[in-house]
Amino acid sequence: MYLNCHTYYSMRFGTFSEIELLQLAQQNHVTQLVLTDINNTSACLNFVRKAPEFNVSPILGIDFRNGVKPCFVGIAKNNEGYLELNDFLSHHLHHELEIPTKAPIFKEVFVVYPFEQVLLNELQDFGDNEFIGISLNNLRKLPFSGLMEFKDKLVAQQPVTFRNKQDFNAHRLLRAIDNNVLLSKLPKEEEAEEDEKMYPIQNLAIAFSEYPFILENTERLLNQCSIHFDFSKGRKPQNLKSYTGSIKEDEKLIEKLCYEGLPYRYEKIDAPIKSRLKKELELIKKMGFVSYFLINWDIVSEAHRRGFYYIGRGSGANSIVAYLLRITDVDPMELDLYFERFINLYRANPPDFDIDFSWKDRPTMTQYIFERFNHVALLGTYVTFKERGVIRELGKVFGLPPQEIDVLIEGRYNPSKLDGVSKLVLKYGRLLKGKPNYLSIHAGGILISEKPLHWFSATHLPPKGFPTTQYDMVIAEDVGLYKFDILGQRGLGKIKEALEIVAYNQPKEFDKVDIHNIKGFKKDLAINNLIKTAQCMGCFYVESPAMRMLLKKLEVDNYLGLVAASSIIRPGVAKSGMMREYILRHRNEGRAEEKAHPVMLDIMPDTYGVMVYQEDVIKVAHHFADLDLGEADVLRRGMSGKFRSREEFQKVKDKFISNCRKKEYPDTLIFEIWNQVASFAGYAFAKGHSASYAVESYQSLFLRAYFPLEYMVAVLNNGGGFYRSEFYIHDARMLGATIHPPCINNSMAVNRIEGKHIYLGMMYLRDLEKRVMERIILERFHNGNFSSLEDFLDRVFISVEQLSILIRIDAFRFTGVNKHELLWKTHLMLSKNDRLEHPKLFPPKHQKFQIPQLNTTSLETAFEQLELLGFCLCSPFDLLAEPPKNSNGQRDLQHYLNKNIDIYGYLVTVKNTSTHTGKRMHFATLVDQHGEVFDTVLFPPVAAKYYFRGKGIYRFYGKVVEEFGFLSIEVIKMKKEDYIPDPRYADMKTSKKLLNTKSNSELKE
Repeated sequence: MYLNCHTYYSMRFGTFSEIELLQLAQQNHVTQLVLTDINNTSACLNFVRKAPEFNVSPILGIDFRNGVKPCFVGIAKNNEGYLELNDFLSHHLHHELEIPTKAPIFKEVFVVYPFEQVLLNELQDFGDNEFIGISLNNLRKLPFSGLMEFKDKLVAQQPVTFRNKQDFNAHRLLRAIDNNVLLSKLPKEEEAEEDEKMYPIQNLAIAFSEYPFILENTERLLNQCSIHFDFSKGRKPQNLKSYTGSIKEDEKLIEKLCYEGLPYRYEKIDAPIKSRLKKELELIKKMGFVSYFLINWDIVSEAHRRGFYYIGRGSGANSIVAYLLRITDVDPMELDLYFERFINLYRANPPDFDIDFSWKDRPTMTQYIFERFNHVALLGTYVTFKERGVIRELGKVFGLPPQEIDVLIEGRYNPSKLDGVSKLVLKYGRLLKGKPNYLSIHAGGILISEKPLHWFSATHLPPKGFPTTQYDMVIAEDVGLYKFDILGQRGLGKIKEALEIVAYNQPKEFDKVDIHNIKGFKKDLAINNLIKTAQCMGCFYVESPAMRMLLKKLEVDNYLGLVAASSIIRPGVAKSGMMREYILRHRNEGRAEEKAHPVMLDIMPDTYGVMVYQEDVIKVAHHFADLDLGEADVLRRGMSGKFRSREEFQKVKDKFISNCRKKEYPDTLIFEIWNQVASFAGYAFAKGHSASYAVESYQSLFLRAYFPLEYMVAVLNNGGGFYRSEFYIHDARMLGATIHPPCINNSMAVNRIEGKHIYLGMMYLRDLEKRVMERIILERFHNGNFSSLEDFLDRVFISVEQLSILIRIDAFRFTGVNKHELLWKTHLMLSKNDRLEHPKLFPPKHQKFQIPQLNTTSLETAFEQLELLGFCLCSPFDLLAEPPKNSNGQRDLQHYLNKNIDIYGYLVTVKNTSTHTGKRMHFATLVDQHGEVFDTVLFPPVAAKYYFRGKGIYRFYGKVVEEFGFLSIEVIKMKKEDYIPDPRYADMKTSKKLLNTKSNSELKE
């Protein structure tokens, strides 16, 4: 009897989930229910999936509104009607059109016009499928409305938006957030009626007892509606069934491509290779995944044609078919990759393929996919209200001052001393936390469907301009839609651009480069030595302090070691305590046999009996706990976090434990192993995934080993990596580069290199407009270098403010004229509000001005760079108010082992973390006076006393310790050192002495 029910996917309007709606229906003995969210279908698939558990027959519809102003409710008679509704809504969302007050002609849809809208719009003509909705509120007005003549058209339309007063209050807050107004200023018309609740069926029948025909009409309407989606375990994939148009032709094509790929991939094609290929092909055909592989092959083939770099990873990298189709570069035979992780008869979903493209190439590839295939959409996701954000929003809605909101966000309050309003903010903040706020786009998921994607939901059109589903990946998989992950990453952009720079800067060397010679890279001593010594700045996945530390502790000097390290670094292994155990077993021969359970060691000999990869969990579940591969796959899916709350995961956990007990394992061992399994949640990599990462790491390490400066320029031009740009610039200097600030004649928008000279790009000048950069570069390209400031002003259209930025950064240093003089000239030649016209046919004669003799000190230049670039190009140690009391650095740590050291460091990065008891501690990486990196740790007692206060130089006193060959400093105390006062603004009386001692000596470049 309820034709108009909302969930919290009626964004910033509804207040509870589709599951809570079904629970509400069960409590009120409602057995038929129409879900009609406002201009949204996000909840529909899961509503249909879960409804049978609550003895509810699900029906789907949409509440069409302009803002909160109702137009009509569309109710699907069947799946075809649902498709019609989704087509209609999507068209209006894509083109940002208003919903009309009169519904179009639908074939398989019932239309219900709310009572008030019928009166307001004076609707008189109704089609066979059109009705007038009467709520409990409308009953008293009905006799006086003139609508009694439409007896056959009247149906019960009691909207359901709230369960109680708290829901209504939350609704009002959401409406205030959506309208960005104080709660007290929220217009009444922006709210729903407080009585939009669900009542027991018998109560509804009593309320409509005077108008029994309304209930009869409603029941007749509901009984004509039925919707079905297959959520069974044996469901068939809904992805594109055939790549060529024929399943038989698909099977012939994939076999042909695989056998063509064999000689390309393998010098010797032996029996194990043939057997593995035959086994995979048989299973891929049996599972109906042939088109899935061929679509991925089509995508990477197009990338090859366009010259785009890509990395294929995910569980699909465990497949020899993927290797032969060149979807991945990971050889499953070489790495002995576990076939059952990739595919088995028990899994309904195809393997994951994550195809990474350069961040520059990904939009082009996405466009190609949308043009190449028929039914394509990006996968949606929900951005939910986060704790800090929702407190800030509610604080504004309640009218709290910003300072009080900050206190609540940071938790700096005594709950007993809070006023009533602050308590309400916190109360409703907890209530709204985790609820959907707005629809967004999955990081890389694309759906390619056999049916139109509007069969499953409407689509919206985010700023990227591609249709995007209104549901997420979890429910997509439930209904049989499996995503293609097309991702963008900067690492591939670095590799591609580095090769372009090498071709320009060292053309003779470029001819010898084959970036796909992974087999050669694996044996290269120079590359492997970089890994062993952790000299990996800028290199994909191996440059972070944590990875650098792990590589040193494991003494990794080969590809297989790097594959393992790529997974060991993941939080799951560390959380279980097995990262440390892995290192101990790796370094101490015999420890694995002593500590590991024999079954675990037998399952995972390569990783010393330690679970490192996702497939290890499947192996342990299958061999250690006697779960079948289907149950083991449920564990794998549970590990991803997607299905962790589902009852099927709990059942498998119970069976894991009971099976182990049947095998008479002690509980201590059972729960130790289970905790290791559980700790992998959301973090574990498939081995093939790690192997794919390691391939890209080797490519970037090759470039760093043999073309370090070109590679560093590419790193900087592609947005850097783990660290700030200044540290990649510092690293380039350490590798032998001469760094130049932006220059009118030598710089581009991005960084460029000539020999060993790197000219910083104009992009680092924070306030320099993009159009000014473009004008300068275009003018220089067409008419050559600039010869003077006057020549520049004759040729480039620029304002005084923009020109001042260029002069202050010394971009006119080629003129040999002091920048103070240039600034004087600029202000004399251009009035403040003047902008030069476009270059004239005959350049004007410039008046010569008498300007006093002016000087610029090196310290002034350093502070100009700090302001304009965000960093200086001299050593930051040259800016200290007091010079360091010693020259200790990273090179001295071994000498101070187990002793205390006094050392200075320029802060690179800090990782703030907490102990298992919740106490704060820090890991910090710094650069010493000699440009070398060292690491510190502040344990909770020290972290409670000392804070890192942003960028700058810190002096540490602490003990040098060693763990597995990795040296670090356990800090006892620290202090941030002061810089000299900025000489451009400092009082001359206080800074004269410092200027005299420093300005005459050249600062170290």
